[in-house]
Amino acid sequence: MPGVDQEMKNGHHHHTNGGSNGQDGSNGYGGSNGYGDSNGHDHHDVVGGFADLSVHPRAAKPNPTDEITEDGVIMGNGWTADRRESICPVNGTLEPRTPLRESPSLDPLFDPSCDPDHPVRVNFQDVSAAAFKVKGGIQYTPCTISHMSHMTGVDIYFKKELFQYTGSFKERGARNFLLKLTKEQREKGVIATSAGNHALALSYHGTQLGIPVTVVMPVTAPLMKVTLCKTHGATVIVTGENIAESKDYAMRLARKRGLAYVNGYDHPWILAGQGTCGLEMLEQVPDMDACIIPVGGGGYIAGIAVALKTLNPNIMIIGAESERSPGFTNAMKAGRPIWTPTSSSLADGLAVPVVGYNSYATAAPLIDKMIVVREEFIALAILRLVEMEKVVVEGAGATGFAAVLSGQLPELVGKKVVIPLSGGNIDSTVLGRCLERGLAADGRLCRFRVVISDRPGGMAGLTQTLADLGVSVKDIFHERAWLKYDVFSVAVTVVVETKDFAHAKELEATLRHKYRKVEFNRSAGDITANANTDNSNTANTNMDNNNTGLSLLP
Repeated sequence: MPGVDQEMKNGHHHHTNGGSNGQDGSNGYGGSNGYGDSNGHDHHDVVGGFADLSVHPRAAKPNPTDEITEDGVIMGNGWTADRRESICPVNGTLEPRTPLRESPSLDPLFDPSCDPDHPVRVNFQDVSAAAFKVKGGIQYTPCTISHMSHMTGVDIYFKKELFQYTGSFKERGARNFLLKLTKEQREKGVIATSAGNHALALSYHGTQLGIPVTVVMPVTAPLMKVTLCKTHGATVIVTGENIAESKDYAMRLARKRGLAYVNGYDHPWILAGQGTCGLEMLEQVPDMDACIIPVGGGGYIAGIAVALKTLNPNIMIIGAESERSPGFTNAMKAGRPIWTPTSSSLADGLAVPVVGYNSYATAAPLIDKMIVVREEFIALAILRLVEMEKVVVEGAGATGFAAVLSGQLPELVGKKVVIPLSGGNIDSTVLGRCLERGLAADGRLCRFRVVISDRPGGMAGLTQTLADLGVSVKDIFHERAWLKYDVFSVAVTVVVETKDFAHAKELEATLRHKYRKVEFNRSAGDITANANTDNSNTANTNMDNNNTGLSLLP
């Protein structure tokens, strides 16, 4: 193909939706000049917010809809002329030729609106414009003083974003994004990858605005959220073993159908929408001293920080992360977003391995402090919010309050602090586990192991002791086969409910006085006492191990 070869020599792309000079034409990808300039060179700026999503150069085979030309150039769905394959005459397989040049736009996971080499910083004008756009389409959520202010010594105001229609702050960014689409793109629709709140928000507001929404969710996504997205009117595709595989599929589909891909925590329009929460906070608590914000991908803290710091530079911005996914903390240390391994967490909504590039560029200069909290404090925060505030909050939404409970912010005593409760979408089974773990962290659910006589009356003596102390038995497990003591002894593992830490310590002291072999290992109060000196490193933080008597239940 002489025409293609000539373009390759000139360093130009040949796009099926554009002219021979490399322009993308009016194809719904961002206007008349698309991603290429008049000379046909690649641009990776955000034009209309849509992604130039090409198939990955490492792909071994073309898509079924691709066309293979006579000289082996794959044209069509996702392939450009400078990424050529030659067909083996023996078996007909595709063998890649050496590319003339590499381009990040060839990676199906590359999103030009979230370019690591050219991050976009959201400004106050963006947030203000978003506030005007989303007004009337989202809830103006309450921000009320907490019943636990006297317990913590901090004047806490909870911004209850879980009262949004779909249960999280994600509605702000989703609606702003949808409202900024061109008429042509609204007709084509949008696509996103999410296993939770972003998918719900986009599905609901897409239906409200008459914009088709496709959501790609991994097979691990909770069935409840899959069903809710369908109920809100979205087209749901469940594919991929994890969120990365789902995103790969979604971006390929976006390229094929001309859909706008919506990054839930890094697109500038999303960040601006999230910042509207900060404007409301300042209206409701104009004399706030600090704000503690849960951090996952970084979009929420970026938008809020821009709003608050612009209007009052003296407000302290504090980010809170789970120990299982400290991506933003590590990014701050490295000076750039870096890969951070994540693991199963109560705050699953914060488990993002690489924080957003636009989010980091926007938020990093404005954040005063990052806090990493242990899992047991997240569980305790969920429990406290249920008991004291009468609200059910998911783990990610409770992480900001968990930072206060962890004792790592003594400088906030006596200060007015706003903490957003960012979401309340938690499965009932997970909620039950969180409450149990919260009770354990609070010293109200204890587990101990004691060796007692296996003769008649041995168990009766133990249960009578517990009854005399006012301790309620939850579970008992006998162990005889692996016991190394005399044959007439039995080890008993008991799970009990106590009133508080003091009650748990009284139980421990009584058992140690009455029995020779008791495994409590350390006093109940140590968990809280050590909180003020704990740096919350990710290592050695699992409470369910042999070194603690008040272990979290498995």
